[in-house]
Amino acid sequence: MHARIDINEVEQATKIRAKYLRALENEEWSLLPGSTFVKSFLREYADYLGLDSRMLVEEYKLRYERPSENELRPLGGGLANERGRRARGGGAGSGGGFGGGGGGVPRWAAIGAVIVVLLVALYVFGSVLGGGSNDDKSSSAGTTTTSASRTTARHRTAQHRRRPPPPAAPTMASVRIIPRGDVYVCLEDETGRVLIPGTTFTAGQTVPVQRARSMKLTLGNNNVTLRANNHAVPVTASSSAIGYSITTRGVSPLPAGQAPTCQ
Repeated sequence: MHARIDINEVEQATKIRAKYLRALENEEWSLLPGSTFVKSFLREYADYLGLDSRMLVEEYKLRYERPSENELRPLGGGLANERGRRARGGGAGSGGGFGGGGGGVPRWAAIGAVIVVLLVALYVFGSVLGGGSNDDKSSSAGTTTTSASRTTARHRTAQHRRRPPPPAAPTMASVRIIPRGDVYVCLEDETGRVLIPGTTFTAGQTVPVQRARSMKLTLGNNNVTLRANNHAVPVTASSSAIGYSITTRGVSPLPAGQAPTCQ
């Protein structure tokens, strides 16, 4: 409303139906087809109005989107079942072991033999490999450090991949002219093709939005509201024709000899 843009013009330019545009304005999300369409419509509508589309989409996701059911599903059930199976397996096998049978070697004798064997094995390994214990510790520490570094690198890589890509630079410049009084308009593209012939428009008359890689504009006076690439351009009063060069990078004034004449 502030830019005096009719909703039907927005519908034609963005190909978004007027009822969906009104739903966006009123935040009536239930009237829109779905979350994916809401974000797409928000991005397209914001770009047309010259707003920060990324900020609007992020605000919508923070305020209205919810985690999926898979993200909220508890993880304790499988762990509890696994513990139960282990407990039942342990109970079933408790009758075996060294003392489970009616005869054979007594339990205390078997346990003693195992302890002796373990002590002998520890002594032998300690004597043979005693000099290499420090090296083993250093190797283990180095392996742990390397593993931690790799984990950190993978974490940083995952964060980098999750970052949204920067918006692509526009390839077409756009210009919108809203007459506030009688004004002469001539507009040509970079090839010299006439987009708006030398025409005098009156206040309130609709002038179609024009798009091209670059354009040259001549205005007879400053009785206009001028928007280039969805940004307002101040038009200062002049006793002669006013010329502008419009590209995707911005708007710059043209000398009188370089302004188009549409002839």
